[in-house]
Amino acid sequence: MSNNTPLTVTGGQLVLPDGTIAPGALRSEGGFITAVGADVTPQPGDEVHDARGRLIAPGLVDIGVFAIDKPAFHFGGITRAALMPDQNPPLDVPARVRFAAQSGKPDLWVHPLAAATQNLEGKALAEIALMRDAGAKAVTTGRQWIADSGTMLRLLQYTGMLGMVVLAHPEDAGITGKAVATSGEMATRLGLPSAPAEAEALAISRDIALAELAGAAIHFRKVTTARGLDLVRRAKDRGLKVTAGVTPAYFMLSDLALAGFRTFAHLSPPLRSEDDRKAVIAAIGDGTIDVVASGHDPRGPEDKRLPFADSAPGMAGAETLLPLTMNLVRDGVISLSRAFELIATNPAKLLGVNAGKLEVGAEADIAVIDADRPWIVDSDKMAAAAGNTPFDKQPVQGRVLALFKGGVAVKAR
Repeated sequence: MSNNTPLTVTGGQLVLPDGTIAPGALRSEGGFITAVGADVTPQPGDEVHDARGRLIAPGLVDIGVFAIDKPAFHFGGITRAALMPDQNPPLDVPARVRFAAQSGKPDLWVHPLAAATQNLEGKALAEIALMRDAGAKAVTTGRQWIADSGTMLRLLQYTGMLGMVVLAHPEDAGITGKAVATSGEMATRLGLPSAPAEAEALAISRDIALAELAGAAIHFRKVTTARGLDLVRRAKDRGLKVTAGVTPAYFMLSDLALAGFRTFAHLSPPLRSEDDRKAVIAAIGDGTIDVVASGHDPRGPEDKRLPFADSAPGMAGAETLLPLTMNLVRDGVISLSRAFELIATNPAKLLGVNAGKLEVGAEADIAVIDADRPWIVDSDKMAAAAGNTPFDKQPVQGRVLALFKGGVAVKAR
């Protein structure tokens, strides 16, 4: 996305790839960043945006969204979103992938994730190479785990040959069944169908073994338990191509949030124990977790105003991804620059796109952010297609004031 007018963003605090936060400016031309630093000044004819001391950061890159919800993405500072294949019909053929890749342009880039298997049934492999050529940036098992180890091994061998990463949903479906909660005191008190948290570790253990056998890269979209995180940590120590992600719900909430049968807290995987929540925070702090994503999955009343066990899992997360990640900065868990690695730089690397960083030659996806701006999450006023957030009425800090895609303003105040 570009126009004929170069852009210079001045007077801000640059979030730089080397981990520093430094005063300066940024200039872009033809959709790409051409200069970054303290000595950058506008050229004649430039469009100039004064950041007024706020952060100048890369646009957020969100991995694993279930709907293209442009107003919510722009509100949250997201300029690129990786779309899950769990659509109707699923993204399991090249034509659908190609259509999805064009669906958000020019002011949002959608990066489709190819279905690993036909119709996401976990059986026959889909046309992965053709979907890659049609624009798929990675392959994923979708909302489900591939139970057949032979199928999963063939998938990893094939994607390893193609140089693609597999995004896996780590829950052993044979154990989870129709569970909607994690086994423990809260599930027992509420009488909800539940499954042990070990279902995650079992799935991760098998998939790491298969990825090692195939020499392939695997990314676990949401790792939410202490045991699962320990497995990822040990795999990284051994030099395997393993990465892990999480969404803010799992470092902000435990299964106590299910009290009152709050269906907005019905997520997949289900919320975990307080000890697991603390383990997720520790894993973000020590680098075990590489990506924080929104898990954006807007669900209307027809999906949420039901008995808990009958409701659909998912939450609208795009608008709260930035401020909830900023909580980790204020709590001293991570640095400010590390926060943007988690929500911009590392997701972009995983997808292999030239974004998520403020450096010369990168695409000019830029967010101007007031990191301290307070606001109240209100499910009735969200920009998302549905406001199904467990953080309703919660005060947060961190607001996107201006957003540029390819150097062109898509949001400015």
